[in-house]
Amino acid sequence: MESQLRNDVSKEWWSEGVRFECQGSGQCCLSRGEYGFVFLTREDRKRMADHFQLGIREFTKTYCDKTKGYFHLKEEKGRDACVFLKGKKCGIYEARPTQCRTWPFWPEVMNSKTWNKEVKTFCPGVGKGKLHSAEEISKNLKMQKSSELALHRQRKP
Repeated sequence: MESQLRNDVSKEWWSEGVRFECQGSGQCCLSRGEYGFVFLTREDRKRMADHFQLGIREFTKTYCDKTKGYFHLKEEKGRDACVFLKGKKCGIYEARPTQCRTWPFWPEVMNSKTWNKEVKTFCPGVGKGKLHSAEEISKNLKMQKSSELALHRQRKP
């Protein structure tokens, strides 16, 4: 299994690693078409509720909406940014959702075409700072995929 993963990774454009370091621009916290919602698993909502010293129900009622059975952060009318974006910084960084923790290493953007056409064009952290190894990237991809599976299991139409 482990050798299979290594073989799969060695075929990826990012197999030698990717330089990325958050520049604090807040660009990843803005709605971009299909990337508009910040989806939340129960674990995400629990972590965020704990951060605010709220029960999970109270947190969900205050900060979440549900679309097609999936919980996500509320969007404020007339604002294209996350409700927790303070200036250009995350106001809940330590408690941020998995979707935010794994950025920019999401399965749907880790192909070279999407990475170069979309991610590189708006994220100033690409190509800067720490070299993230293929192992680290794979770990983030697995974490995001696991979160997405949990979202589907927890979906309540």
